[in-house]
Amino acid sequence: MNDKKDLKELIKKEETYLNNLLESQDLADFKNMVDELRNTWNKQQVFRTETEARFSVLQDNRYPTKASKYWQCVREQSSYLDNLMSLSFEYRRNDAKIIWLEKKIKTENDDYEATKYQIDLDECRFQKASMEKIARHRMREIKMWSKLKKEFNDGSFDDQDVNQHQLESYGLQYFGKSKLINEHTSEAEKFNILGQLESLQRIKKSGELESSYKKEQITKDGKNKT
Repeated sequence: MNDKKDLKELIKKEETYLNNLLESQDLADFKNMVDELRNTWNKQQVFRTETEARFSVLQDNRYPTKASKYWQCVREQSSYLDNLMSLSFEYRRNDAKIIWLEKKIKTENDDYEATKYQIDLDECRFQKASMEKIARHRMREIKMWSKLKKEFNDGSFDDQDVNQHQLESYGLQYFGKSKLINEHTSEAEKFNILGQLESLQRIKKSGELESSYKKEQITKDGKNKT
């Protein structure tokens, strides 16, 4: 689908009906702005930029290690994959509806029903263009998270088991939170932050996770992995 051409045609087609909706001057202004509005529709921001991903999603105080940043990238990429697949199913349903409406319009003898079908068809075609734009940006983010995963994965951590990095990463995160506690911090918030920090420190000191890791490395036949 040629978005620039088809979107302009969809907008221009709707001008006839906007004649009943808008004042004459507003309609004239709208017609003069078709190219600008098409450009706006095509370049508007959809989802996050790489700048926003780096400073807002992967903020250093929440994800203080490369491993924690990497695994957040995994979560984000997985979410966008799920959304892209859902959009694909929606897109297929919309395409099926377009085909159905086109057939109904050809066979419908009642003018009122035919008009309703045509309105639904125009709406479905606009939704089709919108879904194609969203799909492009879903894929853009999927590729962006792939790029960031490669950047943070320097070989210094386990990139197959998310559990392996969490003791260190959460320890740093909650240590940072504890430094921000002041006289204005609520008792409930203090209790939560210090309680989790103390638990993380205890788990690290006891080595209980290390023994758990060793157990996980035992294969089903009872032999240690090499």
